[in-house]
Amino acid sequence: MTLSAVAARYANALADVVSPASSGLRPQDAVSELRAFESTLRSVPELDTALITPAVPNGRKKAIVGKVADLLKLSRITRNFLFVLVDHRRIASLAGIIHTFELVVDERLGFARAEISSATELTEAQRNAVSGQLERLTGKRVRPHFSVDETLIGGVVARIGSTVYDGSVRGQLHSLGRRLAAEA
Repeated sequence: MTLSAVAARYANALADVVSPASSGLRPQDAVSELRAFESTLRSVPELDTALITPAVPNGRKKAIVGKVADLLKLSRITRNFLFVLVDHRRIASLAGIIHTFELVVDERLGFARAEISSATELTEAQRNAVSGQLERLTGKRVRPHFSVDETLIGGVVARIGSTVYDGSVRGQLHSLGRRLAAEA
């Protein structure tokens, strides 16, 4: 099974658990807790190594996860999810699982993630205008992530999933070139 399939399986399972209102843990809180745990592991390489190394017994790994969970005051659901990852030797895939979990939750809540690149930093009004236009195009609420791409001459390029909306000067020039070539 590929890493993305593993991440999808665990992410969907966690989303199934936290999606009902009766779960007691909002999906965004689960993301925050998992990110805090991951950050702790990355900041203390010995913990990360201990949880990944096959030579360390699962009972010991669970004790480590339990101690870290206590320090971070993680919910019972998050703690149990981490225990499942330890049991199935998937704790090394935590970053991918968290990323996929965020995507799954956004999809279930009707959000689309948009990677938006512009030639220069956009003002708040420009960001709102671009986000609004993408929401009209997709019919979904958009969670935008803005970045500056200095290779762009001007304009904006937005990627939502596998769809690219190219409003850059380069894209418009390329489109114009294709039309002129077709007329000739």
